Amino acid sequence: MTEIENPIAVFDSGMGGISVLRALVAHMPQENYLFFGDSLHAPYGVRPPEQVRDLTMQAAERFVEREVKAIVIACNTATSAAITELRERFPQIPIIGLEPALKPAVLAHPGGRILVMATPLTLHEHKFAALLEHYRTAAEIVPLPAPDLVGFVERDELDSPALAEYLSELTAPYRDNPVDGIVLGCTHFPFAQRQIARALGYPVSFYDGGDGAARETQRLLTLAGTRNTGTGYGQVVFTNSEETPERMALCRKLFCFPTLIGTETTIPAV
Repeated sequence: MTEIENPIAVFDSGMGGISVLRALVAHMPQENYLFFGDSLHAPYGVRPPEQVRDLTMQAAERFVEREVKAIVIACNTATSAAITELRERFPQIPIIGLEPALKPAVLAHPGGRILVMATPLTLHEHKFAALLEHYRTAAEIVPLPAPDLVGFVERDELDSPALAEYLSELTAPYRDNPVDGIVLGCTHFPFAQRQIARALGYPVSFYDGGDGAARETQRLLTLAGTRNTGTGYGQVVFTNSEETPERMALCRKLFCFPTLIGTETTIPAV
């Protein structure tokens, strides 16, 4: 396999990063992808930052051994905890991280009320504090920790009454005091977008970091001269720290999931 044909690695603390993988495939369908979800240790958002850094570094080391041409950290928590150390350790490889999509939300709703749903660790990290400070005069930004939402995605409970009840309680303060936009600050959360909208009971715009990460990956590969500009579809390989038949089936289910409200996204079969 040539360098251009080498895969792009995509890493998450579980299954949520498949939402970013979908964005990458939409932008660069001809590339090969290697996805690794660490469902064994999910969710990262409730773990100490030091442990998150160690787990992320271990995954990156395995990717480098596979000669990947870029690493996408498709996890806001892992990005906050480990991106600086990863880039210092592996300067020869483009490493792309995620951050809550506050910028597009604020630009779309200047002076509006923006809800940021994320894991507790993401909301307490320095990266989010810096974003909050940067945009605090442009809009009212309201952090909303959602520590249990990752688990519903990992357990494939996206249509469960338990999820509906959880989201109803979580969003109750915002039903009579509406928000203009919701930033989904965890890659698992786009898979619950329909249910979040249903719990709120009114139209709202959603924003996540997947598209921005895909565009940045495309830019860096173009600069490095390693972007695959061929035609057709590349190969998508799923791996997981809990590589059971059920887990692999869920990978494929989420890869073909209609994430956007009212929109079916066409993804090649794997």
